[in-house]
Amino acid sequence: MADCTTPQIAGPRRPCTCDPGIVRQYQNASDPLDGADVVLVGLFSAREQQYDARLDELAALVEARGGRVVGRYVQRRGASDRWNQRPGGAARMSLPFSRRTLLTYGKVREIAEACRAADIGAAVFANALTPVQRTVLTGILGCPVLSGPDLSPLYRPPTLSP
Repeated sequence: MADCTTPQIAGPRRPCTCDPGIVRQYQNASDPLDGADVVLVGLFSAREQQYDARLDELAALVEARGGRVVGRYVQRRGASDRWNQRPGGAARMSLPFSRRTLLTYGKVREIAEACRAADIGAAVFANALTPVQRTVLTGILGCPVLSGPDLSPLYRPPTLSP
């Protein structure tokens, strides 16, 4: 195991698990997407039917900055429970599953395992992230975390409102 570290935006640095003779090359050291394998992640309302188009738009922004999209993860926020066992589903639809990670614990764990297995260089979220969410997700996923608005000021993040 090498003692090198992968580039980080925020959070703890993780040791690189690459071969000691191989060093990841970036064309632009200040851009974590340049030459990196990237996963796209998004939390979308169940009523939003065009979430694939939103991820395609995000993929185009990543590829324009030199990244290579290798995976997509989508979490859907449902409208309500049809048997009304959990009242207030429609009222909660505009809220994230978790204030710390935006997504459910299981989905974050699934993404983290995939990021470590594939040695992902960055994760790009379709949703706007708070500084706390960015720091927590960077620590859990073990790679830099960006959001769509970070890539382009013209990018509109999805809304979770009904």
